[in-house]
Amino acid sequence: MNNQELRKARQNIGMIFQHFNLLASRTVYDNIAFPLEIQGISQSEIKKRVQPLLELVQLQDRGDYYPSQLSGGQKQRVGIARALASDPKVLLCDEATSALDPQTTKSILDLLKDINKRLNLTIVMITHQMEVVKEVCDRVAVIENGEIIEEGSMIDVFTDPQKPTTKDFVKSINNIELPALLQSSSISAVYTEGSKLIVRLSFIGNSAGDPIVSGMVKKFDVDINIIYGNIDSLKDIPFGTLVIEISGSAAGIKNALHYLHEQQLKVEVIGYVS
Repeated sequence: MNNQELRKARQNIGMIFQHFNLLASRTVYDNIAFPLEIQGISQSEIKKRVQPLLELVQLQDRGDYYPSQLSGGQKQRVGIARALASDPKVLLCDEATSALDPQTTKSILDLLKDINKRLNLTIVMITHQMEVVKEVCDRVAVIENGEIIEEGSMIDVFTDPQKPTTKDFVKSINNIELPALLQSSSISAVYTEGSKLIVRLSFIGNSAGDPIVSGMVKKFDVDINIIYGNIDSLKDIPFGTLVIEISGSAAGIKNALHYLHEQQLKVEVIGYVS
């Protein structure tokens, strides 16, 4: 694109900044109106656009306030309304919640989710906060040294990370690290008499509520010891992690493992311990 085409294309991208970047000498209304003024839009048309945006970000009673009179969350809401003023096709959020406390972050994320659905607007979020990603995102790209090293649906990336950097990012969410007790144990790939098989299970969606472990105990001559368990949600999808110890005969353990592979979950065989 030439410079003129590039300027035109950039009008389709709204920008939300980490530190708000509001004009201190302008009111909330005037901050939102600013990009429209730059485009030479009439004051009557600006009013038609700004007033609904104030209502969208729940600041309809703050139009005459100045940034110094607002909380951090309110300032970011002004930034969101300003970014939407030009009716963009894409909303680019550069660490939009990292300067906010957890409660305010949640309210801003709820607002962004509402905007995404209501305006059918694509939102690109740059963030290192994995809680933010799992709360709102559909797709994820992991960038290292300026290159995309892994990308895919948020569910796939969080439940089955491939690259070490991605695993490091998401370990606080899906608990991919083994408990310290197992890390210090001698783990073998081969069954010996009396050894127990350590398996990590990942439950996604409806399978998170299924009685799979108790079903396995009833079907096969094995004992189950739960070493670690956790349940969370990725966006609106339940996601659970369970590390279990299966003990019994070699045949019993093999049948139990085959049963697990038949279920709608991810099965990772860690190995045998004495």
